[in-house]
Amino acid sequence: MRRAQFILCLLCILFPCAAAQRTPKNMPTRNSRSVIAVSTLFDGRGNVLRDTRVVVEGTKIVAVDPKASPVTYDLRGLTVMPGWIDAHVHITWSFGEDGKNAGAGETTQFAAYQAASNAWATLMAGFTTVQSVGSPTDVPLREEIARGALAGPRLLTAVEPLVGQGERTGTPEEIRAFIRKQKAAGADLIKIFASQSIRQGGGMTLSQEQLNAACDEANKLGLRTLVHAYKNAVRAAALAGCTEVEHGTMATDDDLRLLAERGTYLDPQAGLVIENYLANKERYLGTPGYTEEGFAAMQRVLSLNHDLVRRAARTPGLKVVFGTDAVAGAHGRNAEEFIDRVRDAGVDPMAAMISAQSLAAEAMRMTDRLGTIAPGYEADVIALDGDPRKDITAVRRVAFVMKGGAVYKNVPRGAIPSHAGVQP
Repeated sequence: MRRAQFILCLLCILFPCAAAQRTPKNMPTRNSRSVIAVSTLFDGRGNVLRDTRVVVEGTKIVAVDPKASPVTYDLRGLTVMPGWIDAHVHITWSFGEDGKNAGAGETTQFAAYQAASNAWATLMAGFTTVQSVGSPTDVPLREEIARGALAGPRLLTAVEPLVGQGERTGTPEEIRAFIRKQKAAGADLIKIFASQSIRQGGGMTLSQEQLNAACDEANKLGLRTLVHAYKNAVRAAALAGCTEVEHGTMATDDDLRLLAERGTYLDPQAGLVIENYLANKERYLGTPGYTEEGFAAMQRVLSLNHDLVRRAARTPGLKVVFGTDAVAGAHGRNAEEFIDRVRDAGVDPMAAMISAQSLAAEAMRMTDRLGTIAPGYEADVIALDGDPRKDITAVRRVAFVMKGGAVYKNVPRGAIPSHAGVQP
């Protein structure tokens, strides 16, 4: 019933928005054919092309041809690249009408407005695809974005996560039944909480047997598994054949090598999520799961996260993808995580870009469709006012956003302040 109410609220606010977009002034620009002139192009795989043009027809890139004409969008002087992919957000998390954290699952009209706003802000920040992991209220948002009634990033969702509670979580067969239920509910992936929050110490909340059952059943159904894991749960997730470990704080070097050996992706957070919590402490404090003790723990963990990302980047064969864990207060500021990774954890800037482009697409099993500028790929193209290899803060200055061939943002060079995106 609550989900139905949320869908109704979402529809009530979206249809007027869609109607407004029909006017030439507000409607995203989609040409049947467009040519983008670029002087510097990152292809999403680590290659840099110079003085070329990207040809788009409908929703797809059909050619990269320096002689293509006529030019529709002149992005010379900017750094052009594939739209970013964020592997871990909570798109419907927002602050409530009282200004305090409302988390996910709210089904009020206000929450629907906030979810729509979060989606818009994320797209404007250059993120054309995100994974929201997850809440049942993600589903109507995903569907409205997919059918074009709402502007937002391409959205994948876990619907309802499996929350580890020891024996109370259920038997292995009951866990398998839960996974099948999520598949039936339209989940694109399965989110599994195998650890407590780091604010509570990060201890394991699922046994190895339970985790084995969850990831095995998901694999049989063709679904990926993203596992919230700290400490010992990192190793357990790799042994269980899970797809990706989220966070990974306090993982040992041996744990990281095991992830690499097993082909398990790692999505650590170098800073944004904790920085956002600390900046919005009064809005979170006192809401479920947020205590003074928890905030003290987060302050201590920040340096551990920097160390983890640094060690992960040095681990041979380990595939480190880009995810922010964006919650209320962080939507639209996702790119700050790039700055944290490069500035505080010493990640190579181009590697940071790839982690949110071709590598993220690979982790999502969409490597033939997303994360690369090449013929046959989705026309997800962004441009930065600046070169992130020389100045990583250029990620704050997204001047152009195209998703699926439709242009949602196109502002003049120099129009975006250098401090854009910084937490006030």
